[in-house]
Amino acid sequence: MVEQAHAGQKPQPGGPLGEVGALVDGGDMDCGSGLLLLITRAMRRLEAGQLLGVRSAEVSVVTDLPAWADLIGHEVVTEVAESADGPWWFAVRKAGRPAAAVTVFTPGERMPVGRRLWIYTNFDCNLACAYCCAESSPKAAARRFGTDLATEVFGEFTAQGGREVLFTGGEPFMHPELGALIAAADGLERTVLTNGMIFGKGTRRETLENLDRDVVLQISLDSATPEVHDRQRGAGSWNRAVDGITLARSLGFRVRVAATLYDEDPQGVEALHHRLDAAGIAMPDRIIRPVAHEGFADKGVHVSLEGLEPEPTLTADGAWWHPVAVTDPHMRIADAPLPLSEVFGVVRDTLAVQDAAAQSGREVFRCA
Repeated sequence: MVEQAHAGQKPQPGGPLGEVGALVDGGDMDCGSGLLLLITRAMRRLEAGQLLGVRSAEVSVVTDLPAWADLIGHEVVTEVAESADGPWWFAVRKAGRPAAAVTVFTPGERMPVGRRLWIYTNFDCNLACAYCCAESSPKAAARRFGTDLATEVFGEFTAQGGREVLFTGGEPFMHPELGALIAAADGLERTVLTNGMIFGKGTRRETLENLDRDVVLQISLDSATPEVHDRQRGAGSWNRAVDGITLARSLGFRVRVAATLYDEDPQGVEALHHRLDAAGIAMPDRIIRPVAHEGFADKGVHVSLEGLEPEPTLTADGAWWHPVAVTDPHMRIADAPLPLSEVFGVVRDTLAVQDAAAQSGREVFRCA
């Protein structure tokens, strides 16, 4: 098995390390980004005592990989450099009982992994927002999440104690089987993130009206007046979003309103709160969040594996650390959405290492 960071890399089965149980080619990734997820996933698939081969062209890995192994309880048994400037090859023997897996942490510090799951229903959208982290637009490939896959996912999610699922996109109401996807998650807390613009007519109106009323609709509204919202999302989008909020509430849905802002101008935020007060949107149903420097955004908050709390996210073709990072190859957990046990397991193992590093005062995962 070869885990690769970049398409086109085809290292020999172990290179200068000889035979190994699995080989991870991390390219120029460091331990603060995608390499940590790759080696964690690969190590989970090995038996105790087997060797994991790691190839890296990133010099920081020479220091960080042994530190990672030491925290877990694994052993780096071989390190070979092709030249003084790399790349470097490592053979790491899997521990019988990883140390980080038995570390005791203070409960309540974060949402338990496996309680919440995000689903990208599709990636096509009627808008091309300037800050879209998913790079969705009318021209984007749909990459639709299938109903059979959803049934399998939610069955496993429920069996593992899952409680909440959030459907996002793209624009979910452009998925022709959105109603069936949501119905497949019956019994879970369900929220659909939407721009609120296209569910007012035709078959999409039928989909909306047929949804259970315990489904929550989270509708995007970036400002109290059209200026900021339309600048970020497109001319006329503010009026249609407001109409969508009004329609959804008139049909008996609980509506949350989410604003995404480059600069959280206090006066603009205050004005938005006043408008939502007048609309009857309760304070707990209001979300104001910054733009993440991902996808289409040319600025915003930097996100990384080290600084971003995990929100496991599934697409039709993989699993990711967080919904804002589905265009970042460094944040990819797996190349397929199932099995969920592996997706959640990689996240838990990664958090255990991060927590162990923090408790020991060691800086292992440098992101810059």
